[in-house]
Amino acid sequence: MMLITFLPYTFSLMATFPANVLGILLFCGCVMVIGLIQSVIVLYAFSRPFLLNQHIQESENHAFYKHHILKVLLRVPLMCLFASIFSFILFQLSYVLLAVVIFLPYISQCAKWCRVKLIGPLEETPDSVMFYTYLPSEPLSKERVEAFSDGVYAIVATLLILDICEDNVPDPSAVQKRFGGSLVAALQAYGPEYLAYFGSFATVGLLWFVHHSLFLHVTKATRLMGLMNTLSLAFVGGLPLAYELTHEFPRDSRNELEAVQTSCVIVFFAGVFQLAIWVVALYNERETLHPTVRHGGREHVFMLAKLALYPCVALGTFFLTCVLSRFSVTIFHLMEIIVPFAFLLLRLLVRVALVLLRLLFGPQRSEPGNVEEDETRVPFNPLVT
Repeated sequence: MMLITFLPYTFSLMATFPANVLGILLFCGCVMVIGLIQSVIVLYAFSRPFLLNQHIQESENHAFYKHHILKVLLRVPLMCLFASIFSFILFQLSYVLLAVVIFLPYISQCAKWCRVKLIGPLEETPDSVMFYTYLPSEPLSKERVEAFSDGVYAIVATLLILDICEDNVPDPSAVQKRFGGSLVAALQAYGPEYLAYFGSFATVGLLWFVHHSLFLHVTKATRLMGLMNTLSLAFVGGLPLAYELTHEFPRDSRNELEAVQTSCVIVFFAGVFQLAIWVVALYNERETLHPTVRHGGREHVFMLAKLALYPCVALGTFFLTCVLSRFSVTIFHLMEIIVPFAFLLLRLLVRVALVLLRLLFGPQRSEPGNVEEDETRVPFNPLVT
């Protein structure tokens, strides 16, 4: 874990000095040592079988599982070893090899598919395992996904608090010289920064609320849902940057407009990938969702509206700032202020919309002899979809 926490620093070195091999060597060295430590953990676990998974404990072929797990663990460190060697010859090739590491599961799946097409399916044994342990529908620990997500949201909120405490507390000498000793006048000069802070914090809080609501309805998380969740968290992590950008540049400047539009893009993708989690969950709804929120369930439309609110509002704000560029900051802050009230009214608005759709396009009432519809289904589900 100590070495893992050092990886962001090595990333920063690589980004700041892309032509210097030291950043690549430090990153690759950390990954290789992490792989070796994980291999030692595996060897230690197999030396004490009671620590192993029950399925492996009951198997007679412990050596097969041990060798397979070690191959999977050491594959990434081996790629990093080649990347560190090539950094002395052609450092651009090192970055290519590091990028391949990210897509290694998908490359392995494609290779397995091609092998099956060329030579036919291989004979499977009871102890056979995948060439690379990755399947989009393979279950993850839902509790760990939620704990990791809560940690990211907490860190993002903390960064916002630290930013405003560090950069927006007036200097006593400046208050005395510029504002005649009036702290109230000095704080008024920071008005836009406070507005940006409260708007950004409300955005983080509401995205966390939507994420929490989503996983309340999820019974099992899959690897693909975990990937979408990680991408959403990556953009959530950019919200402190959005907060800084919205008040960093002079008013009515081109940089200010681009900063506001960048903030809209960050909010848009943070919300879109949350919506993607829901879409992936619906794809395997019987295994991943509670019955009340499955396709057409009572809470299905409301959950979809909550997840679609931020992407739609962020996209609308982006195009509105393109048309009314002079008021870009005002429009962005209004969006941040209005969205919380929209969340409060969302259930009422969804119910009104459903009633109107039922009146306009809903099916005729069932005749007495017909079987009653399932209470968990919305009657005009195809139309809403």
